[in-house]
Amino acid sequence: MSSDRLDTLEMLVAEQQRTIEDLSDGLLRQQKELDRLTARLRASDDRIAELESGLPSPGNEKPPHY
Repeated sequence: MSSDRLDTLEMLVAEQQRTIEDLSDGLLRQQKELDRLTARLRASDDRIAELESGLPSPGNEKPPHY
């Protein structure tokens, strides 16, 4: 194998490694953001359930327009 061809292959491998590391970093950031948003959604769901538990049950009342 010629030296130029070997150099080209080494550069391609190095570029692919950088790309994989960049993609991995991006995926890690997205996962952290997803975890943060999931926790906020869970807290919101808990708060809504707490507020709804204090409301009277809707019952079977007819709407006023009947």
